[in-house]
Amino acid sequence: MNLDFLHSEDTICALSTSPGVGAIAVIRLSGPKAISITDALFKSKRDTFTLSKGESHTLHFGDFYDGENVLDEVVVSIFKAPHSYTGEDVIEISCHGSLYIQQRVLELLIQTGARLAAPGEFTFRAFMHGKFDLSQAEAVADLIASNSESSHQLAIQQMRGGFSQKIARLRARLIEFASLIELELDFSEEDVEFANRDELNNLLQAIKSEIDHLKQSFELGNVMKHGIPVAIAGKTNVGKSTLLNALLNEEKAIVSEIPGTTRDAIEDTISIQGVLFRFIDTAGIRHTEEPIETIGIGRTFEKMNQAAVVLYVFDITTASGDEIDEALDDIRSQLHDPEKVIIPIANKTDLLTEAPHTFKKLVEMETIFISAKRNENINLIADKLLQTTHNGSPHDRTIVYSLRHFDALSKAGQSIENIERGFAEKIPSDLVAIDIRQALHHLGTITGEVTNDELLTNIFGKFCIGK
Repeated sequence: MNLDFLHSEDTICALSTSPGVGAIAVIRLSGPKAISITDALFKSKRDTFTLSKGESHTLHFGDFYDGENVLDEVVVSIFKAPHSYTGEDVIEISCHGSLYIQQRVLELLIQTGARLAAPGEFTFRAFMHGKFDLSQAEAVADLIASNSESSHQLAIQQMRGGFSQKIARLRARLIEFASLIELELDFSEEDVEFANRDELNNLLQAIKSEIDHLKQSFELGNVMKHGIPVAIAGKTNVGKSTLLNALLNEEKAIVSEIPGTTRDAIEDTISIQGVLFRFIDTAGIRHTEEPIETIGIGRTFEKMNQAAVVLYVFDITTASGDEIDEALDDIRSQLHDPEKVIIPIANKTDLLTEAPHTFKKLVEMETIFISAKRNENINLIADKLLQTTHNGSPHDRTIVYSLRHFDALSKAGQSIENIERGFAEKIPSDLVAIDIRQALHHLGTITGEVTNDELLTNIFGKFCIGK
């Protein structure tokens, strides 16, 4: 990707609404010539008015010209520096949603002196002008991509600076720590200690504890952003694919009476009361000599290990109590986490003519009785999943959900451990200071105090053009 835009002061333009036909489209400009370029193409319904005379945060109705001809009637919004999204002069043109009009407005703006914006360039300029830090800028893209209440709340909290404030406090405490060590270095020949080592160790423990707390939140944050993985497992022909279709309310998986129809995992997501779940329909578990199906069964156990919850589905009309116990024991023996939540699902209740002999035992196991074919009691599964996976929410605490942030926190935590080891082994202060600077560096990469072109391009290059 071209890095030139990182240091450009051109006036940029782009379509900010989704591509395609709609009632209206919004085209945005930002830069020193945003107002003058638009003024050259726009004529207000008020004859003597020009955009250069307009106040910031005002709307103006008029005609947008293509040469001597009116291209469209538009509404132009003015946001003057520094009180705009990017911190520069910003113009937003609301035109009709015709693809031709959108394209022609952009062409005329470019011909008059603007250039097409690179992906994420508007938000990059906002970052460069101090409108928000790097972690908040990343949250803008996450907010746009959010597809559930939980992922939306994660992004909105980070965009509003909750996570940034935590990192700022950590860095401030580390800087306080570093200043005392650096002061000792200035008087190293006199062999003096300006900081009580017990107090410094207590400070280190507090910083390390806060970093560990943030790191531990990553597992929750990751699944809240991408969806809590739920594996649907069981023997062949017990109704796993029918259950997936019932949960998703669509024909996602092929349903057949032929055993072994599902040979590879089928995944899809659905939001339940604002929480995103990622359901995985797996190949039926059975002994088989068929090589492709064997591979599919192997992947079933892989998916169960990756899942946060396993729905174990069985046919209530044929499964005995011993068979269910044996199957659950077999599953647990192949799971890396012996405490993983497994929810028994007794399917095909519509075929029962009398209560099964194992009914009491199944109730004690908190089994959910359903008919996936008739869509009966599917809501009980949703309720159980919400109950099982409730681990707090973004409203309660700061939650890390970015792998980049988790990696930076891990490296900062390692540097803190090196400092602790240095104190314990009475390593000279100048060597300890190196680890302090490393910890500050890693925390600084989260919020943008420490950046480079490669990092910025990687982050902003993932944005859509126009944001």
